[in-house]
Amino acid sequence: MEFHIQLAGQPDLRPIEAAIVDVDPAAVIDFNAPERVLRIATSLDGEAVLWLVNGAGCEATPGQLTQLPSVCCGGCSG
Repeated sequence: MEFHIQLAGQPDLRPIEAAIVDVDPAAVIDFNAPERVLRIATSLDGEAVLWLVNGAGCEATPGQLTQLPSVCCGGCSG
């Protein structure tokens, strides 16, 4: 799943990435600076994403979190 978190400023990605990748090693985390959007592609659900992001020192609320529709074609899962 892909999640976007709208933030007021630029977060320190290192602790966020470390927290999420520790649970989901295949996760991809980046920050779109012009739009101030933290993008996270992961197998985790939204609740876990928020818990990990907040635990890494970046305050985010459920209202800031958007789950994008899946773009999975199913091909890599057989």
